[in-house]
Amino acid sequence: MREILGRRLQRLRDRLQSLRPDRGESGSASALPEAALTCATTWQWPVLPGVGRSGTDGTRCACPDPDCVVPGAHPFDPGLLAASTDPRMVSWWWTNRPTAPVLLATGGTAPCAVSLPAGAAARAVVRLEAQGLRLGPVVATPTRWALLVAPYSLERLGELLYAKDHVPASLRFHGEGGYLLLPPSAASSGGRVRWEREPRALPQCPPGPKSPGLRPPQTAGAKLWLPDVEVVVDALVEASSSAPGGGSRLAY
Repeated sequence: MREILGRRLQRLRDRLQSLRPDRGESGSASALPEAALTCATTWQWPVLPGVGRSGTDGTRCACPDPDCVVPGAHPFDPGLLAASTDPRMVSWWWTNRPTAPVLLATGGTAPCAVSLPAGAAARAVVRLEAQGLRLGPVVATPTRWALLVAPYSLERLGELLYAKDHVPASLRFHGEGGYLLLPPSAASSGGRVRWEREPRALPQCPPGPKSPGLRPPQTAGAKLWLPDVEVVVDALVEASSSAPGGGSRLAY
């Protein structure tokens, strides 16, 4: 069965490769269909295509809102609830829209995320790693970084934030019902989204007692390492508080 599924996925990838334009550069729009299929099949992340930019000048959002604050980088049609890990659906979307941004529907069994201004995030990542914390994937744009964490509920997040004296407006939480722009999509603020820390699988542990410091993966089907939100939120709140001007709350 696994071999049959593997052959089907390879046929879908070959079809996407034959249909998409080759722009000859890393991170170009030609890489978007492959990235979407990898997220859906390798990591079991529910994805969907973002609305993208207007075909007239390439700077305005393709949605009806002329003042859209995140041009191109949000769901529209299909809506967020359509996010899927089905390789046939994902292939169909990007076969028809090969330049569409890749959006992760956060929450549920999928990863959640916490995002903050890029400079503050870089300092927080250095601090957390200096403390010996094993981080999960980190998504970066020219203006903001997002740290992926294990799924959390709104109630759990509320309890964490209630204990804080101050939560900066520049700190943003992508939980249940949220979404996150993934590489190599075009960022709404310019440039492209990239992996500052790429997704890493958990090491295969032999049967027996649990290894210290490791816990079962918290994504559906994928053995992906994700820290709990509790272990990163203090450093991210502190880093956001010290960011000049607090950063932009919406710009990705």
